[in-house]
Amino acid sequence: MEEHGKKTLRYALVFAALLLLFCVAVLWNVNTGSVSISLREITEILLRRETADPTAYSIIWKIRLPRLLLAAVLGGALSLAGFLLQTFFRNPIAGPFVLGISSGAKMFLAVVTIALSGLLPFIPVWLTVIAAFLGSMLSMGIVLAFAGKIKNMSVLLVIGIMISYICSAVTEFLINFANEADIVNLTHWSHGSFSAASWSDVGAAAAVALPTALIVFLLSKPISVFALGEGYAQSVGVNVRGFRVLLILLSSVLSACVVAFAGPISFVGVAVPHIARMTLKTSKPALLIPACFLGGAVFCMLCDLIARTAFAPTELSIGTVTSAVGAPIVIWLMVSRRAKREN
Repeated sequence: MEEHGKKTLRYALVFAALLLLFCVAVLWNVNTGSVSISLREITEILLRRETADPTAYSIIWKIRLPRLLLAAVLGGALSLAGFLLQTFFRNPIAGPFVLGISSGAKMFLAVVTIALSGLLPFIPVWLTVIAAFLGSMLSMGIVLAFAGKIKNMSVLLVIGIMISYICSAVTEFLINFANEADIVNLTHWSHGSFSAASWSDVGAAAAVALPTALIVFLLSKPISVFALGEGYAQSVGVNVRGFRVLLILLSSVLSACVVAFAGPISFVGVAVPHIARMTLKTSKPALLIPACFLGGAVFCMLCDLIARTAFAPTELSIGTVTSAVGAPIVIWLMVSRRAKREN
C-alpha cells in the first residue's frame, strides 16, 4: 500500500511539473523577442482590452501566440508518434526521424509543391497533409517490408536511417528543378521552422493532431497488452494484425501533420518518450501518453525559444536545436542499453 502511495505521488508530481513547465514556456515565449513587451501589456493584450498598444497587440496575437501554440501541438504530436513507433518495434531508439518517416513525408510534400507550383497560387493545407501522410506511409511500408524478413532491430534501424538519407537526397535533387521562390521556401522548410505559423495553421494542425492523440489515449489498454507481446495480446482477444496497422496509421498521421506544418524535426520523437518513462518510472500507456504529449509540447516550445533568441536577430532552424538537445540523449540511450546487455 505504501509503495502504491509513493507511485501515485510520483505521478502527481511529474504531471504537476509538466503543467508548470508548460505555463512557464508559454509565458516565456510570449514575453521574449526582439520587441520588449511588459507583463502588464501582455495581460491587457491577452484580455483583449482596448487600452492595449496596437503594435504590441499585433506582435502577440499574430506572431508569438500562433507560433508557440503550433510548436506545442506539433511537439506533442511528434512525441506521441515516437511513443507509438517505440511500442510497435519494442525499441526506445525508434522514432519518425530515425525510421525515415519524416524524410518520406518531406519528399512527397516537395514533389507536390514543385509539381503544382505553376498550376495553383498556393498549396491547400489539406493537400499538404495528405501528401505528407502518403510519403510517411511509403517510408513506413518499406521499413515494414524489411521488418518481415529481418528480426535484428539494430539492422532495421540502420535501414530506416538509410531510407531517410535516400528520401532526403531525392528531395534535394527535386529542389534543383524548382523555381527560385520555391527553392528558398523548400530549403527553409526542409530544416524545420515554426516561423510562418498562423492561426489557420494552428487550427488545422490541432484538428488533425488532437483527435488522433485522443484516439491513442483511448487505446491505452490494448497498447498496454500489445507491449507485453503479440502472443499474449492475441490470447486476450486483441486482433494483432489489425492493431499493428492501426498503430502505424496513427503514428504516420501524427508525423505527417508535423512535417506538413513545420517541416521535418528530428529527435523529439525519440528523446521525449524516454524522458517520460524515466521520470514516471512506469510503462503504463495511460500515463505515458499524456506525459509524452505534454513533454513534447514543452520540449518544442523551449527549443523554438532557443532557436529564435540564441543568435537574434538570426534565427536557427528548429531541427538544429532539437538535434543539439536530443542527439546526446539518443547516444546515452544506446550506450546505456549496450551496458545493460553486457552486464
